[in-house]
Amino acid sequence: MAPEDSPDPVRATLVAILQQLNRVESLHEGRARDQTLELSDLERILRRFGPVDDGTAKVPQALGLLVRNGLVHAQVDERTARGARSRPPAKYRITAEGKAFLVDALRKSDRIA
Repeated sequence: MAPEDSPDPVRATLVAILQQLNRVESLHEGRARDQTLELSDLERILRRFGPVDDGTAKVPQALGLLVRNGLVHAQVDERTARGARSRPPAKYRITAEGKAFLVDALRKSDRIA
């Protein structure tokens, strides 16, 4: 594979995160509370994913990019946040825009040049 043909590790990580968020949403359809993942969950799930494992991509930064671009929504339970001394972890959920991006990314990767 030529260097210009090799997949971008950050983009691959973005897609992998979206895939996991989409998977958990599908598995827990109808139970909104269970359709989210925390950063620690995503890091655990993706710890052996090539770009994360070799250090070329980092889950927190990739997740931040997804949130800033509206592909993932971050939420903090305000009821838990008020009584806690430390801020509770955010829970992340794929958005409609994230699903559209994921579908497009998977469609493009399945094409033969």
